[in-house]
Amino acid sequence: MTGLSTLITQRRVLVCCGAGGVGKTTVAAGLGVAAAVAGRRAVVVTIDPARRLADAIGIPHLGNQPAEVFRPEDSGGVLAAMMLDTKATFDGVVSRFAASPEQAEAIIANPFYGNVSATLSGTQDYMAVEKLLDLHDSGLWDLIVVDTPPTRDALAFLEAPRLLTRLLDNPVYQMVTAPGRGALRLVGGAARTVLRRLSRVVGAAVVDDAVAFFRGFEGMEQGFRNRAARALALLGGPGASFVLVASARADALDEASWFADRAAAAGFAIDAVVVNRVSPPTRLSRAEADELAERLSGAELAGPARALEELAAAGAGERTRISALAGLGGGGPVTEVPQLASDVSDLAGLQAVAGHLAARP
Repeated sequence: MTGLSTLITQRRVLVCCGAGGVGKTTVAAGLGVAAAVAGRRAVVVTIDPARRLADAIGIPHLGNQPAEVFRPEDSGGVLAAMMLDTKATFDGVVSRFAASPEQAEAIIANPFYGNVSATLSGTQDYMAVEKLLDLHDSGLWDLIVVDTPPTRDALAFLEAPRLLTRLLDNPVYQMVTAPGRGALRLVGGAARTVLRRLSRVVGAAVVDDAVAFFRGFEGMEQGFRNRAARALALLGGPGASFVLVASARADALDEASWFADRAAAAGFAIDAVVVNRVSPPTRLSRAEADELAERLSGAELAGPARALEELAAAGAGERTRISALAGLGGGGPVTEVPQLASDVSDLAGLQAVAGHLAARP
């Protein structure tokens, strides 16, 4: 595991993953702020459809293109932010790979495409990968911070390039897109029967639109394959690192361990672990707090002493669980962000978070 301060200043891509409710978006934005303070041109992109990133920065809206939100004095760095628009990104991909403007217009105007680009499971994940490649290829950014959806959805983001390649290799896809075959003229009685039955359920027009949509991609497959291969190379290369965000709750740590195992199985190693909202330390150990509470039992200060005992006990439990996280990414230091006095909802709060993220162990 590499120190997080080193990742902030040396990597091109940081992918923030973690369970819901641990403050992952805040950490992602804090990483961007820390990079900007260090003099880098950073952009934070969220693929979570919720507006948590805009809320954390304290602005009303984020669009599908990077917008500058922070420029620290005297550093030369800048922070921009954006929220993925799946449909707009898909339109751009179609326009890029189409052989002609007419081919792109035909696909985008297809009713089935309208549904796929907006609602089909997996489309958002692949378009997030496309947006990551666009930002990387633009050469405008020293660091791209990706804020993924909660843990299990983040795995779909990591697997999206491979899933697309499998789709293109699927015999059904290849059969449907074979040249010179209409929707209900496919070779093979089984396929023809399936489509006719489907037509009775959803309507022949829907089936025709679906087949026309897939056939409209004729000649574009290699472009998608090449982009998928480049995405895997980028995410698995030395310029990208994965930051696992967790809280000190027992359930969040279980989720973090589960994700680390799955990411490793997919070929992506965790390079840093951030534990967010850590309880403030107490001056007394748990044993000392227990002893004090026992001595003051029945006295006027019994209530505060018992509260201190509970805080010390909670802190001791957190320390045990945080120590277990060090092994998830190779045994390096775990970065801790303490529980702040108020929720992070502006750049001042993010700068406080960034200070903890960039601190050297």
